[in-house]
Order: sequence, then structure tokens, then C-alpha cells
Amino acid sequence: MPLLLFTWKLAPALAAGNCVVAKPSEVTPLTAQMLAEVARAIDFPEGVLNIVHGLGQTVGQAMVDHPGIKAISFTGSTAVGQGIAESCARQLKKCSLELGGKNAALIFADAPKDTLFEHIVRTAFQNTGQICLCGSRLLIERSYYDEFRDQFIARTTHHLVSDPLAEGTFSGPLVSQAHYDKVMAYLNLAREEGGRVVAGGHRVDVPGRCANGWFVAPTIIEGLGPHCRTNQEEIFGPIVTLQAFNDEDEALALANATPYGLSASIWTEHLSRAHRLAARVDAGIVWVNTWMQRDLRTPFGGMKQSGLGREGGADAMRFFTEPKNVCIGV
Repeated sequence: MPLLLFTWKLAPALAAGNCVVAKPSEVTPLTAQMLAEVARAIDFPEGVLNIVHGLGQTVGQAMVDHPGIKAISFTGSTAVGQGIAESCARQLKKCSLELGGKNAALIFADAPKDTLFEHIVRTAFQNTGQICLCGSRLLIERSYYDEFRDQFIARTTHHLVSDPLAEGTFSGPLVSQAHYDKVMAYLNLAREEGGRVVAGGHRVDVPGRCANGWFVAPTIIEGLGPHCRTNQEEIFGPIVTLQAFNDEDEALALANATPYGLSASIWTEHLSRAHRLAARVDAGIVWVNTWMQRDLRTPFGGMKQSGLGREGGADAMRFFTEPKNVCIGV
């Protein structure tokens, strides 16, 4: 995932004819370093692709403030993105921000059951929930709620939390101790807010080379309202909440009840319902009866506190170029 996000920015910037200075997250630097080594091995022109490492508040801020850098494309937290936007605004510098998400999955009683749970388990827990597009709020039609919850719990607890290189592993570790501490703090907060942990909710001890790693069991919580912190703030871990709704209007109100607007998924066999809700949900990308399926030529980005601008296809090329009008009199 760190390499994927890196290349989403590098490819269009280079294709548009720019020299690039790129900084990976200090928590996940290895794939970026490997990419730099590959670029050197194939004799990529020196000075065109420049990968630097360091902390965001020092190296990253220096890049944002440098007058020689004409545009900033950032993926990360909303708090950091707001600071970048302020710095760019003072310089009237272009910026594109792909920020956090608190994404909803709207699950109706007529959802296609043959593939539903395969998708929903991935939506909730793929990459240990460390994907900005993960669906961390599952909204379920009330008439289907109990049946869905019981099946979802059974499917979730069946999956193996283990060494990522071990055969059969579904869920690996969190990226760092600091992030592990944050996720565990949110588990405690959810309990304090009155949430009932119906699956997971604990650390997992993995033997061998991953001993003392930062593993958390996929966790399902019910009984929390839409405005509690657990349902408002991005956790970025293997934690999902369940909320019931009675009709389309309530489902939409719950889906839009956060300051974020990155993605959403809608699960129903009614195409007209899917279109109605997709048009009204506050999200930059909406999936219907699928998840993480995307043509990279299509625009990608969020609404509200999930970001500014769009990546992908023509949108990315426009961002990394500057239009100029040259008029010659004849």
C-alpha cells in the first residue's frame, strides 16, 4: 500500500514532464528506498526522481515551504493536511490532499448474499484496517440486522491473525507501536462510550519471528450512536461498528453523520435505490455491491475533511501541469 500510494503521485508527475521530490512516510520508508534503487539500476536520469527520507515536521515541512517546489500532493491524516493547506495558501501554491476517512457501508436486507460477506470482511479488515477506504461503519437495515451481525461475527472470528508471511494469514500487525497504542486507546474509549464488543477487542500474541508484534484481533462493536467519538474519528485499525437503520433516509443520515467524505459502499439489488443514495451520500467514491474496484483513469479523492482535489487520469495530469495561453498576432 505505501508503494501504491507513492506511484499514484510519481507516475503522473513524471509523465507531465516534472522533476519530482518525494518523501515517503517515516513509518514505511523501505519500498520507496527500493524504488529509488530500481530507478538507479535502470539509469533513470539523475535529478529527475528524488526520494528523500525524514520526519514530516522537518523534511516534509521544508518541502512544503520551499519556493522551488510548485505543487504539493499529500496523502495522510486530516490534521497534517490542514497544516499543509495553510502553508500552501500563504504561498498561493497548488496542493492536492487525500486525507482520512470514516467510511460507511450501507447494507440493505436485499443485499446480494452470495458475495456479501466475502466483500464486507475485506471492507472492514483488509490490511488490518489500515486502508483509508476501509468501511469502518457498517449500517444495516434493521430487519436484517440480527442475521447479518451473527454471520459477520462468525466469518470474522474464523480468519487467522498471524505472521503476514505464514500461509493462511488474513490479518497481520499494525504498522508501529505508536499506532497500536492509538488503536487500543480507541477500544477503551468505545467501551467507555457504552459500546459492546461482540468480537475481538484484544491483543493477539503471535509466536516466532513476530513475537511481541503489534497484532489486534478484528473487532466488531455494536450499541454506539452516530455522534460518539468512536463513530466520528478515524481509527485506521481493525475496528468496525454496527448501526441499524429503518429506511433510506435514516441510512443516508447515518452515512453522512461524520466530518469525513472519502468513500462509501451500498449493498442492494435495487438499482434505482443505489443511484438515489449514491447521488446523495457525501463521498468522493461510491461502490455498489463491490469494494476497492477502480479504474485508475477515474478521479479519486474525498469531500469535506477527506481532502481537496482529485487524483487519477486526466485530473492528475491537470494538477501536475500549468496551463498557459500563448497568442500570436497575424
